[in-house]
Amino acid sequence: MMAASSVSSLLLPSPAPGLDSGKTSCRSCQSNAGRRLGDPFVRCSGPIPKVLNGVKRGGQLTSVKRRDAIGLLCGLSSFFINSFNVNGAGLPPEEKPKLCDSTCEKELENVPMVTTESGLQYKDIKVGGGPSPPIGFQVAANYVAMVPSGQIFDSSLEKGQLYIFRVGSGQVIKGLDEGLLSMKVGGKRRLYIPGSLAFPKGLTSAPGRPRVAPNSPVIFDVSLEYIPGLDVDEE
Repeated sequence: MMAASSVSSLLLPSPAPGLDSGKTSCRSCQSNAGRRLGDPFVRCSGPIPKVLNGVKRGGQLTSVKRRDAIGLLCGLSSFFINSFNVNGAGLPPEEKPKLCDSTCEKELENVPMVTTESGLQYKDIKVGGGPSPPIGFQVAANYVAMVPSGQIFDSSLEKGQLYIFRVGSGQVIKGLDEGLLSMKVGGKRRLYIPGSLAFPKGLTSAPGRPRVAPNSPVIFDVSLEYIPGLDVDEE
């Protein structure tokens, strides 16, 4: 299970050894979520000696304050950070693969809901033409698991491989077990799983994945691809 990541900070590197005898650093230059447009801003702190060096301008010696040098450094850093964020802000959110697209969702509105004695509900997106899996047999299936709002928290499609397990043997949550047992190979179904048949302990959140509260309802789109070892051809 992936743990939630902490918010990272963008820090400017410390000055090179020997360059700064006053040990001045730009330690607190950070990217912060930002103001009106979400732009980061940069803040700098550290001991500021009065004079960094002398520069000759028009025959006269002009002092260059360390404050000016650090301000220029931080200003340039802020510019590049802002440029990076502006370029990334226009990117559209990544579309996750689904078993039921927008057309399927509209058609599903007219499909009758089936409710079982356990409280499990389902709608058949597509009725398969093959056999139903016997209890204890392995099945190969694809699934997309969602919270009621539609946010995906797990998916075999994203992992790029079929999920194989023994159906009816308690290897998955009860609602998924029950929902698959009455499916046929080649079928596709949406399961509305009540909290009592879902995750008793819940699931923690992770980057890109919502939290699933203990005993909360979940939705699974599943497709039964085949039954390994069952020598029955699909009709």
